[in-house]
Amino acid sequence: MKTLATFIATIAIVLIITSSIVISTIFGGLAAAALLLYSKKSHNKRAAAITSAWPEVIDHLISGIQSGLSISETLSGLSTRGPLVLRPYFLEFGDKMRVDGDFSAALLRLKTQCGQHGSDQIFEAIAISKSLGGNELLNILRTVGTFLRQDLALRREIEVKHGWIKNSAHLSAAAPWLLLLLLSSQPSTARAFSTPTGIFILTTGLVMTVIAYIWMDRLGRLPELPRVFGEE
Repeated sequence: MKTLATFIATIAIVLIITSSIVISTIFGGLAAAALLLYSKKSHNKRAAAITSAWPEVIDHLISGIQSGLSISETLSGLSTRGPLVLRPYFLEFGDKMRVDGDFSAALLRLKTQCGQHGSDQIFEAIAISKSLGGNELLNILRTVGTFLRQDLALRREIEVKHGWIKNSAHLSAAAPWLLLLLLSSQPSTARAFSTPTGIFILTTGLVMTVIAYIWMDRLGRLPELPRVFGEE
C-alpha cells in the first residue's frame, strides 16, 4: 500500500514539474523501487542488530548461571534483562515453559525462531549441557562469545571500508536521474523525452540503472556464515 501511494504521489509531483506523463511514470517507478529497497534495508538492519546481540546474551547467560539460576530461569530472565531486539523471543520461551514445562521443545522453538549461526552455537551448547549434564557450559559459552566478538569486529571493519564504495555507487546511480529531473523542467526537454526515441532512452537507462545497482549490491554483500547446527 505504501509503495503504491509513493508511486502515485511521485507521479503527481513530477508531473507538476515536468508536465510529462512519461518522465513522471519513470520517476514514480524509481521512487517505488527506492521504498522497497529501504524496507529491505530496514529488515537487514534488524538482522544485523540480532547478530550483534548474541555476545551480550552470552554475558547474561554466564552471569545468571554463576549466580545460581537454572538454565531455563536464565533464558526466561532474558525477556526482561536481555537485548531489546531479542526479548520477544525469550518472552515466548518463558511462556512455553510455563505452559508445558518441556525445556527441549521450548529451546528448539527458540533456536528455530532466531535461526542464526551464533544462536545455533549457543543453544546447541545449552541443549548438550542440559541433556548430558556437562560441567563445561560456562567455558563453552565463553569460547563461543570470544569467537562471535572476533567475527563481529572483522565484519564491522569490512563494512566500514565498503561503506564509502556503496555511497559512491548510490550517488552515481542517482545523479543522472536528478539531472534529468532538473532538465525536464524545460518544456523542450520534456517533449524530447516524450517521443518514442526519448521513451526508449529512458527505459534503457532505467534498466541499466537497476542492473548496475543489483550488481553493486551483490558485490558489496558479505556472505552469511552457514548454520552448522541448523535444521535439515
